[in-house]
Amino acid sequence: MQPLTGMRVLEFSLNIAGPQAGQILAMLGAEVVKVERPQGGDDCRAWGPPFARGSSMMFNTMNRGKKSIRLDLKDAEAVAWLKSQIGQYDVLIENMRPGAMEAIGLGAAAIRSAHPRLVYCSLSAFGARGPLRSKPGYEEVVQAFSGLFSVNGDESAPPARVGTSILDLGTGVWGALGCLAGLMERSRTGEGCLVEGSLLETALGWLTVPIATFAASGELPRRSRSGSAKVVVYRCFEASDGEIMIAGANDRLFAKLAKVLGHPEWAADERFRNAVGRSTHREMLNAKIDAIVRTATRTEWTARLEAAGVPCAPVNSLQDVLDHPQVDGLDIFDTVEDSSTRLVRLPLSFNGARPVAARPAPRLGDDDVDMRVPAGNTGQRE
Repeated sequence: MQPLTGMRVLEFSLNIAGPQAGQILAMLGAEVVKVERPQGGDDCRAWGPPFARGSSMMFNTMNRGKKSIRLDLKDAEAVAWLKSQIGQYDVLIENMRPGAMEAIGLGAAAIRSAHPRLVYCSLSAFGARGPLRSKPGYEEVVQAFSGLFSVNGDESAPPARVGTSILDLGTGVWGALGCLAGLMERSRTGEGCLVEGSLLETALGWLTVPIATFAASGELPRRSRSGSAKVVVYRCFEASDGEIMIAGANDRLFAKLAKVLGHPEWAADERFRNAVGRSTHREMLNAKIDAIVRTATRTEWTARLEAAGVPCAPVNSLQDVLDHPQVDGLDIFDTVEDSSTRLVRLPLSFNGARPVAARPAPRLGDDDVDMRVPAGNTGQRE
């Protein structure tokens, strides 16, 4: 099922956030044309090793299903040709440096004035308004600025980066969602709209609970490396052969957990019988559980806890995950031509079937000829 078949997207995007938005639309069936610099293209192409099809694995991951054309956006003729093409598209996505699109006459105000049916999606680091609106930024910069570092990592260690690029990827998801909402609005009113998002806004969205809790209590959140600073029992414990995550997150689950651990009386203990008590006595309770969990392996604890209905999981490596039959059963991976690498497909299915990218990530300029791009503005291969 490819519900966006027939929709056309023009993408001026680098690195992750914009390409993620475009790729989601491509995997749902849209024709996505990626405009790249003649020399080198998207910076992300060079972010390796490893490489496949001449580009980094990150580029291959973020750009499946797209076409690639090369244009020098500093060339007036190239920009003029682009402007002549925009009316053929339903959506434009850009995450260029703030002000770059306006400087060449491709900003939202100018383009939407000429093409009011267009959905124009602009993604940035710090947002379209405020004193930092023109400030560029990357994932780690905005994770640090937003306070996301401050709630991540162990309480006894310095604040830490979230391991994956959740702001870039999340902003791409919000961007794609905004584009779809804009198209729905167009079907109702006949006009497109301007969709704006940013890494900072995504970060604040992910921090909604810590922010609300801080506003209500005046207390800065405590970092908890593997669980929740408020919910107890809800973290990793060290078994005899590695860590296991245990989620006795409410009174009912805690009672089941206490029984598995050999202490059913804890469920009635005044110190532990409710969430407030367990949070107040968290160090004492976690220390007791630590000592017990160390006496058996992760496999043994998993069997006991699952039999009792207590959610748990071993702390897996990526290899453990890729080898697990549950992951294999999801049919969620693509492969890259001339490579054994597995790329994660869209994490959605429709009527039991997962969308498949129509093509691998493009080589730079793959579609110059088919798209009839003016040769003098492409650095075209002879």
